[in-house]
Amino acid sequence: MPSIVSKCWVILTHRSFLWLLLIINVVGTIWGYDWYGWQLEMTKPIFLIFVPDSPTASLFFSIAIVGWLLGRHWKLIEALALITLVKYGLWAVVMNIWALIEDGSIGWMGWMLIFSHFMMAVQGVLYLPAYRFSFIHVWIAAIWTLHNDVIDYVFGQMPIYHMLSDYVQTIGYFTFWLSICCISLAFWTARKSFSFAQRSSTL
Repeated sequence: MPSIVSKCWVILTHRSFLWLLLIINVVGTIWGYDWYGWQLEMTKPIFLIFVPDSPTASLFFSIAIVGWLLGRHWKLIEALALITLVKYGLWAVVMNIWALIEDGSIGWMGWMLIFSHFMMAVQGVLYLPAYRFSFIHVWIAAIWTLHNDVIDYVFGQMPIYHMLSDYVQTIGYFTFWLSICCISLAFWTARKSFSFAQRSSTL
């Protein structure tokens, strides 16, 4: 009898569910880029690609889903999706909770950001068995991720939270180690075998 995990995996990898997940991520990506619009307007062109972190993460995952629906594995995209989904998903959760502590209130928008970004990280982890990237793809994704941290905290292109402006160095330090943890997760995934997924998945 298939285990509960195997049954859940069949649902997660069903084409109908993947299409639904793709639509949700595409809508979230578009909304995310629009949300960053005001910051992008004041950003130098050379830094534009590094500013909208979360929507770019969901864009990577959307492209990965398209690949799965086509029966393909775009391995570098998958590595980038895992690392950035988990990193920026958890980062935004921590920043909004921190903002709540500082201000005492974050409104419905803040709570929505906490929920949506937490689900970003969750979906990245739920699909660990689907990824087919190797160590070289993780290394390239790691360079992108750490380079993005440099752009954010050395060149001042991080997402703007005015109530946390006095803690930029602390946030930068936290972000660096969060990157290391997410990169480590990707390396672990690259060498891990998920037997239940191999039995039940068409990915």
